[in-house]
Amino acid sequence: MSPEPPVRSVAGMITAEGLVKRYGAKTAVNDISFTVRPGQVTGFLGPNGAGKSTTMRMIVGLDRPTEGRVSVNGRPYAEHRAPLHEVGALLDAKAVHTGRSAYNHLLAMAATHGIGASRVREVIELTGLESVARKRVGGFSLGMGQRLGIAAAMLGDPATLILDEPVNGLDPEGVLWVRQFVRHLASEGRTIFLSSHLMSEMALTADHLIVLGRGEIIADAPVADIIAGGTRTRVLVKSPQASQLADLLAAPEVAVIRSEAGTLEVTGLAAAGIGDLAATHGLAIHELTPLSASLEEAYMALTADAVEYRTEAVR
Repeated sequence: MSPEPPVRSVAGMITAEGLVKRYGAKTAVNDISFTVRPGQVTGFLGPNGAGKSTTMRMIVGLDRPTEGRVSVNGRPYAEHRAPLHEVGALLDAKAVHTGRSAYNHLLAMAATHGIGASRVREVIELTGLESVARKRVGGFSLGMGQRLGIAAAMLGDPATLILDEPVNGLDPEGVLWVRQFVRHLASEGRTIFLSSHLMSEMALTADHLIVLGRGEIIADAPVADIIAGGTRTRVLVKSPQASQLADLLAAPEVAVIRSEAGTLEVTGLAAAGIGDLAATHGLAIHELTPLSASLEEAYMALTADAVEYRTEAVR
C-alpha cells in the first residue's frame, strides 16, 4: 500500500525575503521581497533578463540565493520531506527522458514519493494526455510537452503550483484549458505562481502581478491597479463639431488624436470633464466612451526603462 501523503501544517504560500542572486560580477536578482498568497493566481512578469527564471529556480532549490531566503509553504523547498506533495513546478518542459513514454515518465516520478499508479492515470486524464500516454516523449509536440509538465507538477496534489510559461506552444484550446485549470486550482485555495509573455492571456488569468525589471521589483499589485496606474485615461469622443472640441481641449496635459471625421481619442482628461466642456460651449456629443487600457500598455510603460535589449520600431 502506498504511504499517505504528509499532512500540510502550513497553507500554500511562497515568501521571499531580501532575495539576492549574483553570478560573479553580475547581479541577476537584487534584494527582492514578495509574498505569493493562496486562493489567487499571481502572475510573474518582466523583460528577458529581468531575473524571473532565476527567482523561480531559487524558489524550488535549483539555485542557492547569494543572500536572503525563500520559503514554500512555510519552509525552504529542500527541507520538505515530500516536496511533490507541497509544490509542483513546471520550469522546463524539455527536461524529461525522451526515450520513455509519458506514462512511464510520470510513474518514475511518482515512485519517488510512494504515489500510486492510479494518481498517474488521474493526472494523465486531467491534462488530456490519454491518447499519447504510451508514446515516447521524444516525439511529443511542444504543446504536448507542456501538458506533460503540468501533469508532473500535479502528481502530488500540491498546495502550491509554479508554472514558467505554461501556455508556450499550446493551441487556442490548450491556452483556454490552462487558464480555466489554474483558476480552478486557485478557487480551491491553492497558491498559483505563473509567468507568461502573453499579456492578453495574463490579463484574463491573473488576479495579482509581480513585475521584475533588471532584477528588482517594479510592481507588486492587483492586475486592475497595475493597468490603472500604468496608463493614462483615454476617452473616445464622437461629435459633429469635433474640430471645435479638439481646439477647446488643447492643454499641456491633454493629448487629442483625430482618428477619423467626427471622432477624437482624448488622453489625460476624464469623460465627465470632456462632457462638461462640450456642454459649456454648446457642442453636441454623440458618443463619450472611456476606453479600457490593456495590460500590455501598462506593462510596456512600467518596464520601459528596464529592457536590457531594445530594438527600434520599424517605420
